[in-house]
Amino acid sequence: MKSVTSLVILGLLVVLVFMGCNGYNGLVKQDEVVKKAWNNVQAEYQNRNDLVGNLVNTVKGAANFEQKTLTDVIQARAKATSVNINADNLSPEKIAEFQQAQNGVSSALSRLLVSVEAYPDLKAVGNFTQLQGQLEGIENNIKNSRKIFNDAVNVYNTKVRSFPMNILGNMFGFKPKEGFAADAGAEKAPVVDFSK
Repeated sequence: MKSVTSLVILGLLVVLVFMGCNGYNGLVKQDEVVKKAWNNVQAEYQNRNDLVGNLVNTVKGAANFEQKTLTDVIQARAKATSVNINADNLSPEKIAEFQQAQNGVSSALSRLLVSVEAYPDLKAVGNFTQLQGQLEGIENNIKNSRKIFNDAVNVYNTKVRSFPMNILGNMFGFKPKEGFAADAGAEKAPVVDFSK
């Protein structure tokens, strides 16, 4: 009778250990998916930053362009490249810092592209037109990478917070991660008024 009880207990322990190992490996795998998605997001932003340098040089060389607009783009790019976040430290504060720096580049680029409208000679430069087209493609890639990253974070967070993985995850230091959020004020529709 004792040997049957011992075998049952041993069997339960083996099953629990197997489930624990399987759960742990699942958390590790999903954590790696999040890290890969984050690296892809950073790569897309790096592509944009590389392109911004070429775009600024083209604008500088093609016209007597507004210096403040160029300076704003250069400074925003420098700030964005200085914000490096390790995939192991995706805290809400770090994600917000990264997003704010990247929004600065987006804003400065928007002002640059609007300013270009006053320079028809610049718009006729083939290199500028090509770079502008590449920039649009990269912006789409950034949006897609951010979505894929948020999806990976969602799957990871669901796994980390679900029972019994939440117990195992806490034991081994797996914490929920932060994804990208909408920009402040994005929930409000812009007001369009043509009466003025």
